[in-house]
Amino acid sequence: MAEKQYYDLIVIGAGTGGYVAAIKGAQLGKKVALIEKGDLGGTCLNVGCIPTKTMIANSHILEKIKHAADFGITIGSISIDYAKMKERKDGVISKIRKGLEGLIKSHGVTIVRGAAEFTGPKEIKVKGQDNVMLQGENIIIASGSEPMDVKAFPCDPYGSIGQKIYNSTTILEMTELPKTLAIIGGGYIGCEFASLYAELGVKVILLEALPMIVSLQGKAISDILTAAFKKKGIDIQTGVMVEGIDKTGSGVSIRVKDKSPIEADAALVAIGRKVVSQGMGLQNAGVLISDRGVIEVGDKMETNVPGIYAVGDVTGKLMLAHVAAHQGITAAINATGGEAVMHYNAVPAVIFTSPEIAMVGLTQEEAIEKGYTVGTGKFPFQVLGKSIATMDTEGFSQVVIDKKTGQILGAQVVGYEAASLIAEMTLAIANELTIGCLTDTIHAHPTLPEALLEAGLMAMDMPLHMPPKVKK
Repeated sequence: MAEKQYYDLIVIGAGTGGYVAAIKGAQLGKKVALIEKGDLGGTCLNVGCIPTKTMIANSHILEKIKHAADFGITIGSISIDYAKMKERKDGVISKIRKGLEGLIKSHGVTIVRGAAEFTGPKEIKVKGQDNVMLQGENIIIASGSEPMDVKAFPCDPYGSIGQKIYNSTTILEMTELPKTLAIIGGGYIGCEFASLYAELGVKVILLEALPMIVSLQGKAISDILTAAFKKKGIDIQTGVMVEGIDKTGSGVSIRVKDKSPIEADAALVAIGRKVVSQGMGLQNAGVLISDRGVIEVGDKMETNVPGIYAVGDVTGKLMLAHVAAHQGITAAINATGGEAVMHYNAVPAVIFTSPEIAMVGLTQEEAIEKGYTVGTGKFPFQVLGKSIATMDTEGFSQVVIDKKTGQILGAQVVGYEAASLIAEMTLAIANELTIGCLTDTIHAHPTLPEALLEAGLMAMDMPLHMPPKVKK
């Protein structure tokens, strides 16, 4: 090992939380090292957010093309070159990754290639392309997560002969579409892939152990997505327990408790993710982890060891890239002598299915449980001018308020551009705005955000473009 290199701040992991923390530390005038054993960008860029949304963009284009005749546009036959779609996805990742490396270096952050291992609370040994010893006054752990594997039906290693059982990482390397795909897990990951492949013409069978899909998002969201999926021909089976997956000559046979086996060409195991905290020598630094491997942190993102912080999926909070980024900023500020506290009351979440789903803050049920005097306004896209013009009428926008104070407590959007629409409500909730702030704001016409304005007016019992509520 070479002589020790000293840094004010060392960050382990160059995923969203890690590289943002490193850049923030450098902006605050500190000498920063960023350690990464794989590709820069972590899960989000390489095997998560970016590649999946790139593929989903393909399906959105296809969906529009299929309905071209409704717009008075005549086209010829449609064919899908999935290998080319995959190639485009790889190109997008490569382009962003290259740009990210330049961005990190432009801030003066030193990128160290290799696997990090603590040898003490302030010392890290790196093994890999760069074999060095680093010493740092403060350290931020951003080691991320990986797909959860099940012993009863382990996924095939990528590139193995006869590969038929995939996880959310390996399926992104598939170059040929199966005719039928069984997806185990009806959470947001499973549903995004179900939506994608169904649109591309694959017969999808979605298997979920719970009574409904996307159960964490509540019954109203689950019901509308279930209806949309059935319309697309997705076979949704809830309340089923998968006991194993057997490979057959033609594909896979899925063993389900108390039911006949389900046959498919391939299977995707999408039952969640697990944190990555092993193999870093955390015990040498005295950092405590839970039984699930989670590194416990406070609202300043500090672990039980002063000067050691953790951000992102490994903290077990919310496994979302934008949460990791904000945690990274919070940790970097505190690690460099500042004061910052992490808040989770206004975290937007998006499911990139078709229809798209987005939410922030409290649902109606959650607000009632917390004791608020709840008012809601729900406005359907089918009566919104812009939606009718573009033929994107599926879904609704909903606002949840406290009727006593007018404070906006939450919002849910289902439909076209839900991911973009939720930003306005996130800003409102983060700044504790009232419903009057929303309804007094002029919204451009004709636009989709008008649906939020209308939902707000309905929550105040003053609808302009819907009949008034019937008073009991």
